[in-house]
Amino acid sequence: MKSPAHILIVDDDVDILQSARVVLRQHYAQVSTESNPQQLPYLIKQKSPDVILLDMNFTADVTKGSEGLFWLQQILNDHPALSVIMVTAFGEVKLAVEAMKIGAVDFVVKPWENEKLIATVNAAFQLATSKKEVAKLKTHQARMTEVYTQPDASIIGKSKVMQDVFSIVNRVAATEANILLLGENGTGKELIAKAIHHQSKRSAGPFVKVDVGTIPVSLFESELFGHVKGAFTDAKQDRLGRFELASGGTLFLDEIGNLPMALQGKLLSVLQNRVITPVGSNRQIEIDIRLISATNEAIQKKVAEELFREDLLYRFNTVEITIPPLRDRRDDIPLLLNHYVSIYNRKYNKSLEVANEVKELLEKYHWPGNIREFQHAVERAIILCEHGQLTSRDFQLSDKPSLQQETLTNLSEVERKAIAEAIRKNKGNLSKAAKDLGLGRTTLYRKIEKYGL
Repeated sequence: MKSPAHILIVDDDVDILQSARVVLRQHYAQVSTESNPQQLPYLIKQKSPDVILLDMNFTADVTKGSEGLFWLQQILNDHPALSVIMVTAFGEVKLAVEAMKIGAVDFVVKPWENEKLIATVNAAFQLATSKKEVAKLKTHQARMTEVYTQPDASIIGKSKVMQDVFSIVNRVAATEANILLLGENGTGKELIAKAIHHQSKRSAGPFVKVDVGTIPVSLFESELFGHVKGAFTDAKQDRLGRFELASGGTLFLDEIGNLPMALQGKLLSVLQNRVITPVGSNRQIEIDIRLISATNEAIQKKVAEELFREDLLYRFNTVEITIPPLRDRRDDIPLLLNHYVSIYNRKYNKSLEVANEVKELLEKYHWPGNIREFQHAVERAIILCEHGQLTSRDFQLSDKPSLQQETLTNLSEVERKAIAEAIRKNKGNLSKAAKDLGLGRTTLYRKIEKYGL
């Protein structure tokens, strides 16, 4: 079986090129030849060789090896992980030592013994593979430190709506199904995504989050697919993309609804083919990810308005889970309150108790920012509290929760009537009703149950 290595031979002697090619093609998957060393930068970028066999001399009557040493230095300056073997008809010890000091991995003399040539190339390929693995590991660790900074947290909830969510999570986690999480900002979509990852067969692999809405269009491909050194002005070194970082684990694309139409086709292609091509490279990289996406937008409506590709939606929407807002799970507020009070008491070295009036206040408030707002409100209250007990005065909430709640009630009534009318109009066909309303089927079922329709 041939080695997967790609060997590039650079020599101005056509006979040498032919001879080396015949010998090496029997053992290696790809062997390329080139007589002009000026082509080296282009060939390395386009063909990504693992080992280069480089002649010492390219000009007639020149035997000092200066040309070969020059090109050796150029190669290693730009591609330090490459393994370069120097080739010369003049087996001088000084020249060999000088080449090795610059960074050549070995030295062969023309005419060579075939067995010796193959053994030398084999050793160089193993060294190149090790260098690449070490470089990739270092880059991977640096990138993971950069992108994986969110601490884990527990999902808290005993309300019926949250128990329904937990039930779905438990059923889908062990599968490889792509998941779409729906819900308002601050409802805990990322926590649910992490829970699915940790309960999956990929739990030992990475969990990598991408906030799609914050990536500039010009950097989208580089951020997700990576780039090679020199791909564009600021590409000073190779960079792994989020897809490659997440391979073997879970990729979480947050706010997927914000993805510009121009980029949706590129994402669809990657999800279909399971390969990526780093910017500036021709090399395709296979990826192995489980995809979880999330949005706070009515994505079905965007599809209907032709702002989001329907085929892309179907690709990542195998199972849809709607995370309820905090106002729909008020039974969980006492649990959440105890949880965050405990955390921030420890953080700020306090031991505050909670007055009964606080729970009543928090249960009445409408929480437009959901769990995120709730958490910040508790933290702020504990920081500002100057006595031994948290009271309603420590919480800087709206002083008119009843009016806000009335507004929400009115909105709910409007929504209930709209759903009832859509069901009537479509003669009970819930799929058509969901499409008219711009809702997913799962979301529609949940709202039908909520309003008792």
